[in-house]
Amino acid sequence: MYPQTRHPAPHQPAQPFKFTISESCDRIKEEFQFLQAQYHSLKLECEKLASEKTEMQRHYVMYYEMSYGLNIEMHKQAEIVKRLNAICAQVIPFLSQEVRAYSFHVSADGQMQPVPFPPDALIGPGIPRHARQINTLNHGEVVCAVTISNPTRHVYTGGKGCVKVWDISHPGNKSPVSQLDCLNRDNYIRSCRLLPDGRTLIVGGEASTLSIWDLAAPTPRIKAELTSSAPACYALAISPDSKVCFSCCSDGNIAVWDLHNQTLVRQFQGHTDGASCIDISNDGTKLWTGGLDNTVRSWDLREGRQLQQHDFTSQIFSLGYCPTGEWLAVGMENSNVEVLHVTKPDKYQLHLHESCVLSLKFAHCGKWFVSTGKDNLLNAWRTPYGASIFQSKESSSVLSCDISVDDKYIVTGSGDKKATVYEVIY
Repeated sequence: MYPQTRHPAPHQPAQPFKFTISESCDRIKEEFQFLQAQYHSLKLECEKLASEKTEMQRHYVMYYEMSYGLNIEMHKQAEIVKRLNAICAQVIPFLSQEVRAYSFHVSADGQMQPVPFPPDALIGPGIPRHARQINTLNHGEVVCAVTISNPTRHVYTGGKGCVKVWDISHPGNKSPVSQLDCLNRDNYIRSCRLLPDGRTLIVGGEASTLSIWDLAAPTPRIKAELTSSAPACYALAISPDSKVCFSCCSDGNIAVWDLHNQTLVRQFQGHTDGASCIDISNDGTKLWTGGLDNTVRSWDLREGRQLQQHDFTSQIFSLGYCPTGEWLAVGMENSNVEVLHVTKPDKYQLHLHESCVLSLKFAHCGKWFVSTGKDNLLNAWRTPYGASIFQSKESSSVLSCDISVDDKYIVTGSGDKKATVYEVIY
């Protein structure tokens, strides 16, 4: 009744392709031609690499020969320099004073004469003999501002985004006792000033805000901030009575701040470019400012007006007003230091720096002052004629300096991220 089951046919293997002998030969020929073309391509690439290798070897030999020749020439030049230095050391003592001079008196009509130093130029009470390094404060960033407390115990170093406080009464201390974070993290502090009582620190820099720090609190804290329209503050000064702060602004204005009320009370306008440096007379009646517009200006603080303007041929980077009240020292971009009499037209021009004079500070006795520069030098000068008292060479540009109230210590801030403490030896 059911249909008979049919078994499937057995699976037949796939039939292989059959090539004729002629087709096989053609296929082999094609593959051979492909391999031959690939071989020629690789051969050309190898020849190119071999050529480049030969050229590189030739250049290597040429550069090696040049390096060897330059090395020999450098040694020759070093020997020549040694011989010339020896000759100069022998000849210089026999040169005339005019040729050897580094200090010149400039008369009212512009005539320059070398200064004959008096016998007591480098001796006498209050005149240092030299200064020795006693401590290095590793701030960790370029130190653009320094200040010393009174009495001499703490040093404040301003770098990027913070001021660090160091206790130098124990030379073994290698770490700051505190860190005051201010401005923005990436903005440099350009100036920091202590009020005379040592309880308040004012900080300014690459920001429109000045920070006022309460150092007498259990932990130092910002107690106020002063905001101006200028994007940066280059320098600060405090009135002797601690009531007023003056800030040199990047727009050329001098902002006058009431520290009690924390308000802007006045702006001195005159500089046509950034106001870079500032100092105030001991009696608090006169202010001196220098600017990137090549001028130095004096201001009457009682009447609120400009008194004088001195024009120069170079930008002004630093200045200091002598505590005795007669002389103003000015450090310039062209490497000169000029010492001006504040009421007479004559002045002195000093030529020991080899690059920009970046900071300047008078000793509190007024008998000497120091200047620092991009040439890594700290120079100490006799007031006013500029006899060189001592000189110290640091390892990088010296950007800032301060002298303790007792004239026994100098602190410098440098481009190699440290501050150096010097003891003044009398």
